[in-house]
Amino acid sequence: MKLSLDINTDFEVTTLTDLPKLKIVMENLNMKINKSEIARHMDVDRRTVDKYLNGFEPTKKRNRQSIIDKYYPIIEKLLSDTSEQKFYYKRILWQYLKDKHGLTCAYSTFRAYILKHDEFNRYFMKGYQRMSPKGTTRFETKAGHQAQFDWKEGINFKTKDNQIVSLNIGVLLLPYSRFVIMQVTMNKSSDVLFNLLTQAFELMGGVPNELVTDNMKTVMDQPRTERTNGQINRRFKQFADDFNFKVKPCIAGRPRTKGKVESIMKILDEIHAYQGELYLEEIPKFISNLNERLNYSVHTSTGKIPIIALEKEKSFLQPLRM
Repeated sequence: MKLSLDINTDFEVTTLTDLPKLKIVMENLNMKINKSEIARHMDVDRRTVDKYLNGFEPTKKRNRQSIIDKYYPIIEKLLSDTSEQKFYYKRILWQYLKDKHGLTCAYSTFRAYILKHDEFNRYFMKGYQRMSPKGTTRFETKAGHQAQFDWKEGINFKTKDNQIVSLNIGVLLLPYSRFVIMQVTMNKSSDVLFNLLTQAFELMGGVPNELVTDNMKTVMDQPRTERTNGQINRRFKQFADDFNFKVKPCIAGRPRTKGKVESIMKILDEIHAYQGELYLEEIPKFISNLNERLNYSVHTSTGKIPIIALEKEKSFLQPLRM
């Protein structure tokens, strides 16, 4: 019996690893392989073509396991919709895992890991992140010249024993050294503010020439605007005179005037990572530890360690009036 077969002999070679299959096809068709033509087409040496035709297999890349993989279930739980804990930034999640679960990798490694996992990266893209203010020209102040004060206010926090409390965190920053002082309070009264500032000046070892604040009611009776200087609260004016510093309120609606202390507000969002994890009496210690971490770490903008830079700045501060 004689059969007529219509066989498609087209064979596409797209990579070097296709060559062993090509060799089998060509041998079955009793045809000779033009190695030189293949080498020119694939832009490789003829010897490389010969090597692959004879069965060479490149070493396969190992699918290396990330050191973060073992934290996957923890991250998955923390970022789930049922979690009370909130992580506004990837860095806060990284810091939390370092502090609570012993994570040891660099932040850049952790960030890359999150970006590679869409199920995690979506969390930080769907609205938990807060919008940063529009950029403004950064300027540096002279040593001892200025301090900036602001409140991180009205933080609704769920304690470990299911209390819902409203917290305020007063923040005083020396822009030159980036030395910062934080204190948790339950209210923002004048007496609380005076006590906080007094303790801060004592801790810093002196008083700056001016204090930049927003138009909070305990400081300003009438806000400063682009057209008016505003009116400083009588009690706060007396407090400023007692310590010999000038009050410099921001123009209403322009908080970026005190941009350096505003940047600390983002860092304080770390407290939301501990929703339901701390008792009320443990919160001041948490803020104190965060405060210490900032003062003893290299500042990303200045390249200096604030606690060390403060020692230089102290000599430029005004002496305390006892």
